[in-house]
Amino acid sequence: MKLLMVEDNKSVSEMMVMFFKKEKWDTHFAYDGEEAVEMFKSAADEWDIVTLDLNLPKMDGMQVAAELRRVSPTVPIIMLTARDSESDQVLGLEMGADDYVTKPFSPITLIARIKALYRRSELNTIGGDQVGSDDSQFDVITDHFKLNSKTREVYLNDQLIEDLTPKEFDLLKTLAQKPRQVFSREQLLQLVWDYEYYGDERTVDAHIKKLRQKIEKVGPQVVQTVWGVGYKFDDSGAAK
Repeated sequence: MKLLMVEDNKSVSEMMVMFFKKEKWDTHFAYDGEEAVEMFKSAADEWDIVTLDLNLPKMDGMQVAAELRRVSPTVPIIMLTARDSESDQVLGLEMGADDYVTKPFSPITLIARIKALYRRSELNTIGGDQVGSDDSQFDVITDHFKLNSKTREVYLNDQLIEDLTPKEFDLLKTLAQKPRQVFSREQLLQLVWDYEYYGDERTVDAHIKKLRQKIEKVGPQVVQTVWGVGYKFDDSGAAK
């Protein structure tokens, strides 16, 4: 795995070096926002995951996240945030981060988060045949929706929903596997984030917001809010 850690505190980076070496990851460090963007753009297709501090010199983490997302809509991003900055956490997720870890953090916790996100995003690199009309290629099929877990491709009315991040894909798959079943935010955190999650339930709302924006580019909205409860998938009204 090739990892880019964007962190202006060199003592934090130095602390993480031995943990990364133990995992045998190919790790690179950037110490300000501009350097991070330049490093990422120089090998955009090669990075497997990015950890991104919010408080950076020259260009802050939000700006960096926006730049990275313009270059790669799908590279997994973990934001590192202060404990008392819930608004920053939610904003970071809305800017395209897949997850966040609060500072100060345990190196073991960060490693676990990286592994959990990478396990899911790794499927993005699994090749598959060109999607055609053969429905056997899809493992989730409803009236107007098809999802292929191997190629990580999702279609609504035969239109590809593009640029889904790993978490957005997993969230949509979880909902679509059980059409019209209502999932609470807590259930979605447990099912999608793949570990004991201590974050605010607004994490789910932030991802749903971005997911809906991408769905609406190709067709009617299929992720619906059940007020006071949570969310459900329903494509019964999604005919062309």
